[in-house]
Amino acid sequence: MKSLQTRIYEMLDGSVHNPATRFCEIFISAVVVLNVLAIILESVHELHVQYEYYFHIFDVTSVMIFTLEYILRVWSFGVKYAQSEGGSWRGRKEYIFSFYGFIDFFGTVPFYLQLLMPGIDLRFLRLFRLMRIFKLSRYNSALSDLAEAVKTERESFTSAMFLLLISCLLCSSLIYIAEGHLQPDIFPSIPATMKWYLLTIISGWGNVEPVSMVGIVLVVLTQVLGIALAAILTGVVATAYTTQVERREVMFETTIREALADGIVTDDERENLERLKKQFGMSDEKVESIERQVREEKAQQAKMQSSQLA
Repeated sequence: MKSLQTRIYEMLDGSVHNPATRFCEIFISAVVVLNVLAIILESVHELHVQYEYYFHIFDVTSVMIFTLEYILRVWSFGVKYAQSEGGSWRGRKEYIFSFYGFIDFFGTVPFYLQLLMPGIDLRFLRLFRLMRIFKLSRYNSALSDLAEAVKTERESFTSAMFLLLISCLLCSSLIYIAEGHLQPDIFPSIPATMKWYLLTIISGWGNVEPVSMVGIVLVVLTQVLGIALAAILTGVVATAYTTQVERREVMFETTIREALADGIVTDDERENLERLKKQFGMSDEKVESIERQVREEKAQQAKMQSSQLA
């Protein structure tokens, strides 16, 4: 039983690379993609009426699969800290209250709530079904890389958001003073003007023609500020994301150098490299390129040392 629990944990967590783990990842990813596609198609009234039975059967089947996955994860994560006191519940609690634990839970709970309370309108809870798309981030590091990038550059990101807040408050107040009495239906208050300002920055046009000359100047200024702030935010996030990608490549290269330090890559080192490769979402070509570069550097160093000794 312990061995089975360990194998299931390794397969679901992806800590061991074998055909079973690969099949599990592809199968769950395919079910998630098909679920999101079904939710989108189900929103089309004609398709929903014509294929309602098939949508329901597919939803029930998917919920059963995700429920089984959730139960197996809760059960198998007990081996993560099995060697420590209270390790079984520590591992299970860690998963249940983790990001992916919440995603797995809320991705299935609307179905059971509708069974328990069929007379209550729970359509808003069905939106939680779309959260299943986040299950794919378990097999791809893009989302975590973006979050880590924003976290790393949080000071720059916060400064850019502060500039956005200042410009929103200042420009909205000035536009309200200049246009509020001329277009009271559009600019009845400063909060309403702030809403227009944010929509203008996001969409590029607030669908409002200023009347006064001051209003025209302020609207042009708003457009220029919107472009500038969008460029600043985009630059901050893009730079941070690029840095994060470069950082993980350096970490992987450092691990390879440590593994090749003695000229032999043990099974544990190879397993660690495979785990990092999966965690960082690196392609086989990229890994092979880094390994080849490290081996060539070691060969050149060995050649130089031999020539110096000679």
